[in-house]
Amino acid sequence: MMRTRTPLYGTLVLLLLAFLAPLLWALSGSFKPRGDIFAYPPRLLPDPFTLDNYQRLFSGQPFWRWFLMSTVVALVATTVSVFVCALAGYGFAKYRFAGKRLLFGVMFSSLSVPFAVILVPLFVILVKTGLGSPWFALIVPWVAPAFGIFMMQQYIVQSVPDSVIEAARIDGASEFGIFRTIVLPLLRPSLGALAVWQFLQSYNSFLWPLVLVSDSSQYTLPLGLQTLFVSEQRQYDLVLAGAVIAVVPAVALFVVLRKQLLEGLSTGAVKG
Repeated sequence: MMRTRTPLYGTLVLLLLAFLAPLLWALSGSFKPRGDIFAYPPRLLPDPFTLDNYQRLFSGQPFWRWFLMSTVVALVATTVSVFVCALAGYGFAKYRFAGKRLLFGVMFSSLSVPFAVILVPLFVILVKTGLGSPWFALIVPWVAPAFGIFMMQQYIVQSVPDSVIEAARIDGASEFGIFRTIVLPLLRPSLGALAVWQFLQSYNSFLWPLVLVSDSSQYTLPLGLQTLFVSEQRQYDLVLAGAVIAVVPAVALFVVLRKQLLEGLSTGAVKG
């Protein structure tokens, strides 16, 4: 048995190293002097070790403003979208109404439409309606993602029995009360998985902020780091230091929601 598993473990270790290699290179480079980042042969351990890249990033760039902008936008977008997706998924899964199949088909078909296709129309609509404020407009594309609604609908169909909802109605619970007190707690694993996915989508977004934001004081973190990369000096050292810190919120969210994320993925795998 051990011999048959050895190739599998070896393949998994190689894949793990392949995925970790860019992060380890960025982490190592963030502690190296600029001239050593692309030195050949490359060294994984910084020699000499320096914190100068982080000091210049914090003192010479509005890094914390970019970081705060991205984190706040991603947290608000994640909170709103998780609630909206759960509510919409519940409606599609448990209610009958005219045009339900057509509406669900249109929503499902939108999964095949790249975001770049709707980017310009969405921008024009927000500007024409006076809703082009960056704090609001940066959140809009992530409020009701079709993937999130589809994911919640599938999970509710599989995991929330109709008998539980009917029993609550017989006891006099309101429709929203049933959703809030019975359905939402049952969705906790899938909500955790959706929250991690949604946070990463919003936090790492580059194209939408690039089109929307023109004021440098409202740059998100990807936009801010991009300005360092395209500058005349091409400050790779500062970009690497910023990229290392940018990973922290995503890792922290994964640690907090790890249990729900794994339960949500394993439940879908078993029941699918």
